[in-house]
Amino acid sequence: MNPSLRNRLVVAGIAAAVPLVAGFEGLRQKAYLDPVGIPTACFGTTAGVRMGQTYSLEQCENLLAAELLQATGAVSRCVTVPLNSNQRTAFTSFVYNVGPQNFCGSTLVRKLNAGDYAGACNELPRWTYAKGVELPGLIKRRAAERQLCLSGVS
Repeated sequence: MNPSLRNRLVVAGIAAAVPLVAGFEGLRQKAYLDPVGIPTACFGTTAGVRMGQTYSLEQCENLLAAELLQATGAVSRCVTVPLNSNQRTAFTSFVYNVGPQNFCGSTLVRKLNAGDYAGACNELPRWTYAKGVELPGLIKRRAAERQLCLSGVS
């Protein structure tokens, strides 16, 4: 990973999100169709991906870092209450997967901003569908994000 991007992730406090996101997304350097038919590459990147494209490992790592920075930016913009590092990591992973608009307009964020941390974390398992199809990988991912989110919540 580009050292300056890695440093930005550390400064942003989301370096812990890299293994979480990368572990659930997996690395595929050649564009493929995800389970619901969206062209995808690298660590789950969809923006601008066209079938037939290939990416170097460095390109994939840089896309991951840049998209994580965008995801944590959305968390910072939409969440008005303090978050611990585990919550920030869980929500950054979540935003990376569902997108900023879905996150910012969600019941999860309304509960979070009302101070209902446990209620917000418990919203995560509701997000296991893509185009109406429940995906086993999303069930596992949301369970891990929820567990991380609830760490330190009283």
